[in-house]
Amino acid sequence: MGKRRAPELYRAPFPLYTVKIDPKTGLIITAGGGGASKTGIKNGVHFLSLELVGGKHSTTLLHTHDTDTRATMNMSLGGDVIAVGQDGNCSLMKFSQHAPKQMKKPANKDGVGDKGAVRRRGGKGQNGDGGGGDVAELKESPHISVEDVGVVQADLSTQDPCVKCVCFSSDLTLLLSGGADGYIRVWEFPSLKEKLNFKAHKDELEDIDISPDKKHIVTVGRDFECSVWSGDQLAVGLCWHENMPRVTEKMYRYRSCRFAKVEDQKDAIRLYTVQIPHKRDRKPPQCYITKWDGRSFLPLITKPCGNEVISCLTVSDSGTFLGLGTVTGSVAIYMAFSLQKLYYIQESHGIVVTDLTFLPDAAKSKAIKEVNEVVMLSVAVDSRCQIHAVPNRRSFPLWLVLFFCGLMVAAVILLLQSLFPGFI
Repeated sequence: MGKRRAPELYRAPFPLYTVKIDPKTGLIITAGGGGASKTGIKNGVHFLSLELVGGKHSTTLLHTHDTDTRATMNMSLGGDVIAVGQDGNCSLMKFSQHAPKQMKKPANKDGVGDKGAVRRRGGKGQNGDGGGGDVAELKESPHISVEDVGVVQADLSTQDPCVKCVCFSSDLTLLLSGGADGYIRVWEFPSLKEKLNFKAHKDELEDIDISPDKKHIVTVGRDFECSVWSGDQLAVGLCWHENMPRVTEKMYRYRSCRFAKVEDQKDAIRLYTVQIPHKRDRKPPQCYITKWDGRSFLPLITKPCGNEVISCLTVSDSGTFLGLGTVTGSVAIYMAFSLQKLYYIQESHGIVVTDLTFLPDAAKSKAIKEVNEVVMLSVAVDSRCQIHAVPNRRSFPLWLVLFFCGLMVAAVILLLQSLFPGFI
């Protein structure tokens, strides 16, 4: 019997490294590629629509944007602009969705139709291999156009320059990037005028994020450091293992960082970091998640999250859920409040999970979410995009609980009266 896998939404013709969902249009945007090597593997950004068909999630490929010899390794959405890390550059693309137009011709027998033909991929393809088949359909579909609107050099490494992470500020006025050269670069957006440029880590960066109020930037490097910056000045270096005497300084390194809101607390901010073992052992030690106060940067909770090495982290819009992917292909969802595991599939992808994203809290996503409490997408080097859904947990309204409590109290009183006449 094969391993359990999450439903497959889409299979690309190249390794997938990043995925995002546009809250306004509901489009899934995923990208990757084979890079500049002449292996025949293309590089591109794919735009997919997500819908429910017969109670099952299904995707339709709307548009493919060719990125020539540049593989997209990471991505951030800023409204209708996509910032992507490609080699040593941060490139910006603007996309727009136009009114549907009628497709006139079906696909040929070899599955190749007219330019721009719509391809739908559901939970299982026509050949039953979990989404590998294509179906061209006579249906109206939105038209997606993409144009390149800018590029900035974001890594100055002399050998193999690589932009490791990019992100927009919450108000879309700043664009940040971190590279293999250890530098943080911040540009004003949309003018792309450089605002900050400073050495943040001795080694390459792993992750970067900016607080919702734009007061702090948090960076993760391979030099064992997770640093909080106020502008280009170091505010504090985080230490997650202060109260863990068995954990020495070089046993673990930080892997990811994410700021998040706190549900029902308007002014509160949380920071989540993931710590992974620095060395690979035959019996691998636990990885850890730490939740921090996002203003004082004091640790609140640290909990183990399994022996599989974490490869990526994401947080839901509401700040309620955390998503984790591993180098062995496993996917998990945790409750942000308690860091308790809610969902887990071991080796769902079977190879490195490269990115995760939750379905946004937007009107376009309500119908797709249906009866699920949370829905998350994952992509991996195996070229697959999978969907992970957690059904609503059964709960009873407060009035019903109080009603049953009242019935129980009445029943107990009647029972005592029958056993002990004159009790009341």
